[in-house]
Amino acid sequence: MNTNRLTGTAATAIALALALGACGSGSDDKGSSSPATNDARGPITFATGKDLTGTIQKLVAKWNTAHPSEKVRIIELPEDGDQTRQQLVQNAQIKSNAYDVIRLDAVWTAEFAARRWVLPLDESKLDPSTFLPTALETGKYRGKLYAAPWLTGTGILYYRTDLLKAAGVKSPPKTWAELSDACAKVKKTSQGKGVDCYAGQHDKYEGLAVNYSEAVQSAGGRVFDDSGKPQVATPQAKAGLQFLVDGFKQGTIPSKSVTFKEEEGRRAFQDGKLVFHRNWAYVYAMASAKDGSSKVNGKFDVVPLPGKDGPGSGTLGGNNLSVSAFSKHQATARDFIAYIVSLDIQREYGKEQSFPLSRAALYDDPEMIKLYPYLPVLKKGLEAAGSRPVAVKYSEVSAAIQDHVTAAISGKKTVDQASADLQTALSGLTD
Repeated sequence: MNTNRLTGTAATAIALALALGACGSGSDDKGSSSPATNDARGPITFATGKDLTGTIQKLVAKWNTAHPSEKVRIIELPEDGDQTRQQLVQNAQIKSNAYDVIRLDAVWTAEFAARRWVLPLDESKLDPSTFLPTALETGKYRGKLYAAPWLTGTGILYYRTDLLKAAGVKSPPKTWAELSDACAKVKKTSQGKGVDCYAGQHDKYEGLAVNYSEAVQSAGGRVFDDSGKPQVATPQAKAGLQFLVDGFKQGTIPSKSVTFKEEEGRRAFQDGKLVFHRNWAYVYAMASAKDGSSKVNGKFDVVPLPGKDGPGSGTLGGNNLSVSAFSKHQATARDFIAYIVSLDIQREYGKEQSFPLSRAALYDDPEMIKLYPYLPVLKKGLEAAGSRPVAVKYSEVSAAIQDHVTAAISGKKTVDQASADLQTALSGLTD
């Protein structure tokens, strides 16, 4: 695989992962008037992230050649997710028509749809049945599709094949207990000395909310039920939080990882300092680098996240595409979205970058699997993944989770107290 190409790809994926933390707030503008829709055609803009590989530019150029009177101009948004959301919100608040097609983080759908800043999409143009079902759900709000799935992803478990083999561990863990047992065996080997067991993203930011949600789901619980009510004080949710608390207390999760975001953990794993690591798909390419930057090239593999009693459940990430409610050429915007998320164009895009895409067929495509061997594992993870809360006030939800989970893993609160306090906090945000 082209290392230089993947370096740019990884940077894109990192920016996307960081964007997971930049989520909406505010109330549901139920009383606001619906924006005017139109079937007008003409030139449009595409507000998206930095195109570090140049692939999006190529795909847009292909569209422009075929549609000379409906050309697309790319507008690159900031790499920082908070700044991206702020820029999109500011444009929507003044009803600016500067953007026609906008790229939204998967958890921004509810906010932008509730405030009527984006319009429902014509599903007949998109063939929804061919998307990964979990990815499709991230684009919906109150049963309607407002954002077409484009980039997706979920957490997967990276593990050191060489260390497990040296310790006599025959298969990667499917449960938390198996993970802990495997680490104990590795530490008894000469190769395992000085190697920590497991780390995810445990700093106080959106990554902690994601890791907490995954732990709850992997214990059989849910942060919110189907009606949007918090369920974080259930025995299953407490078991998920207990996994994180016990991990730090017992040393399964090293204390220093309380400051880990995606990149800190990635570097630790890539430098050979972790047996197991939870992260996104972009790490695979970087850890496979043959230029000397990775000490684990050829010495690792991936599996779905483990859980309390069996395989666990990751949290969905990703970016989707929506039509701005203030676009002057909405028909062209809708058609461009259908083009860019189509199977053939996604396949073309996927060959040039490693961030997972939303069409299910790509995960069974031999050519794509040859490029990205982790795809079958990722598909299993995506099928079992859960979405983050569909909440207009998502930023407040995430902040509450971060506050109370941090209090628990730092020992300032018991699991029972942190869970009860979090239940109260979340109830106040969703009532």
